Amino acid sequence: MISLGVRVYGLGALALGLVGLAWGDFALVWQPVPQGLPGRTALAYAVAAALALAGAALNLKRTAAAGAAVLAALYGLGVILLHAPLVAAHPLTFGTWQGVAEQLALVAGGAVAWASVASLGAAPAGRVRRIGQLTFGACLVVFGLAHFFYLKFTASMVPHWLPPGQAFWAYATGAAHIAAGLAILSGVQARLAAILLTVMFAVFGALVHAPLLLADHTSHLNWAGNAINLALTGAAWVIADSFARRG
Repeated sequence: MISLGVRVYGLGALALGLVGLAWGDFALVWQPVPQGLPGRTALAYAVAAALALAGAALNLKRTAAAGAAVLAALYGLGVILLHAPLVAAHPLTFGTWQGVAEQLALVAGGAVAWASVASLGAAPAGRVRRIGQLTFGACLVVFGLAHFFYLKFTASMVPHWLPPGQAFWAYATGAAHIAAGLAILSGVQARLAAILLTVMFAVFGALVHAPLLLADHTSHLNWAGNAINLALTGAAWVIADSFARRG
């Protein structure tokens, strides 16, 4: 059976692909393909179509395993070809590490989703799940540190009307990311941490990303940001489900 978390993860990829097809471009900071690359537009359409098809396939029983594998591979190529070179060129810029972590978290979600829907033995599936969980947990620590490294920007994303203040929520969500990451890495209250993380990502979508889209529905950045957040919410949900399955 395809879990709801796997379905949401697939819908996030489908949304990201549809955004790419609508703009004929890559997803900006999440897919930093150089502007001068030969055949860039055609490649953008091809990647967007692959994301959309794989995301849709993940929601169908017969093609779910293939869809999960393709998504993990696509996001993995993004890590290797796009973000890792930026880290190599600017190792002291924390934002480049954050870019790796965002894509690697999606790779982890795809790998764990694949383990849950593919016909694997218990032992191989367990190994894939644990590697995915550890990878996802490490990414969360990077997410949390990014909140502190870029506190002013993070605070600016918080709705100004939300008490007790924007800076408070920037600190709190940064600490929550790190706590969730450490819980998943250690296995201590890991399932609870992953569930709460999923809820937090969903709240980000409702309070941060959706209002930006409503304010400017013509912005490529706003559409891509919503799609990425949906995919990360699905990935967190997949990780939460994986702990329940292990238990």
